[in-house]
Amino acid sequence: MPAGQPMPDQSHTPPEAPLNPADAAFVERLRGKLPAAAFREPFDAYLREPRGQWIGTAGAVVAPDSAEGVAAVIGAAAAARVPVVPYGGGTGLVGGQTMPEGPAPVLLSVERMNRVTAVHPRDGALEAQAGATLEQVRAAAREEGMLFPLSLASGGSARIGGVLATNAGGAGVLRHGNARELCLGLEAVLPDGAIWNGMKRLRKDNMGYDLRGLLVGSEGTLGVITAASLRIAALPEIEETALAAVASPAAALDLLALCRRRLGDGVGAFELMHRTGFAFLKEVFPEMAMPFGDLPEWCALVDVGLPGGAESGPRLEAVLAEAAEAGLVADGIVAGSEAQRRGLWSLREAIPEANRLIGAVCSHDVSVPLGAAPEFVAAADREVARFGAFRINCFGHVGDGNLHYNVFPPKGRGRGEFAGMAAAITRAVHDVVDGLGGSVGAEHGVGRLKAAELERYGDPALLAAMRRVKAALDPLGIMNPGAVLRPRPEAAPC
Repeated sequence: MPAGQPMPDQSHTPPEAPLNPADAAFVERLRGKLPAAAFREPFDAYLREPRGQWIGTAGAVVAPDSAEGVAAVIGAAAAARVPVVPYGGGTGLVGGQTMPEGPAPVLLSVERMNRVTAVHPRDGALEAQAGATLEQVRAAAREEGMLFPLSLASGGSARIGGVLATNAGGAGVLRHGNARELCLGLEAVLPDGAIWNGMKRLRKDNMGYDLRGLLVGSEGTLGVITAASLRIAALPEIEETALAAVASPAAALDLLALCRRRLGDGVGAFELMHRTGFAFLKEVFPEMAMPFGDLPEWCALVDVGLPGGAESGPRLEAVLAEAAEAGLVADGIVAGSEAQRRGLWSLREAIPEANRLIGAVCSHDVSVPLGAAPEFVAAADREVARFGAFRINCFGHVGDGNLHYNVFPPKGRGRGEFAGMAAAITRAVHDVVDGLGGSVGAEHGVGRLKAAELERYGDPALLAAMRRVKAALDPLGIMNPGAVLRPRPEAAPC
């Protein structure tokens, strides 16, 4: 909030008090605080999430071009008790960017704050506004011979503010970690309209609570990220990619262990793909070339980045040859060019779109301890088989234990026939995950889709602490209400 402007008194307001809609009078007040260019009209496209499960509501969609503009919106919303839904690229898959029920919110887009503002190769850091896309950030780092390692299939649309707000992962987590590990500092607007300037490029800073770590992954429920200082790394001089046919998830993990023994931290990504995923690709993208004549039951996609002096050490092709001799790999393709590398990755990155076109009965983004992945796949398959002869497409970032376990109707039948079974199937799959010490919200977050699952599987002490943090930072409950934490039963509905 701009200096000298009084903060709304929130000290005696009960948590989750009734909220007010962003009505015409409120929108008119916003027009007095923001330029006309900040208002998005029409805004129907902002209200639909990618999977079509929700259509949100909004009294206005605004896109300020600065942290001060965001602070003006949040300050006005706090004064009027109007809910605010932060909006990045709209690519989230758990409904965190849509508010389908309750008083119409003001939807706050960061799309006009879209610049990469500085690159500091010596510091291994890059500064970007929240509306810069992931691909913008990656390209800016690459221009300086550096790498921003987080990679998502939606990188051309996903914005850094949303990537951080959801603690996104993707394929590079194995070596570099999730978004939280790649964030050095933040600028953010808090629920009272105050601007926090935490844009430092430090690796060591123990001066107080870690507000940065709290805001990353909070899904817009504790504030709005407006800019970030991000960690970047040296660009590998040698990049190799291979697709290996393996007999099972257990064999894939054995191959991963061998790759790590021979290549160390050079292993950047390790993806698992099932034959069903390739069958879906053939069905909906018949022009896409398949890697093998006879598709194996399972494949592992391995990506390696090595320094220039690594020529004398083991290379990916040599490791795969060793794996074949050990019976871990039945067949394999090592990319011989950058175009072939991209071609192999395009197969993996096209699977989510193929899934969408086929139409899942239910989808699950889960993680389990790495060694438990084979047990999870076998146990979940048994559970789903109790409900019928469904097709299962299991794929994902098995190198860090994150799998996407999606259930589809038998070929020739529509998912609508089985809609009544989706909740029971999901409960069975999630119970398997929980029994193995895993998480039913791996990389997509909680949003609104999994808020009830957080209550079911979350530790009671964690949930109580989360509610206390929410009440302390957002006592009016205006920030993305209904996301992550559902209103308590005794609270007035929003």
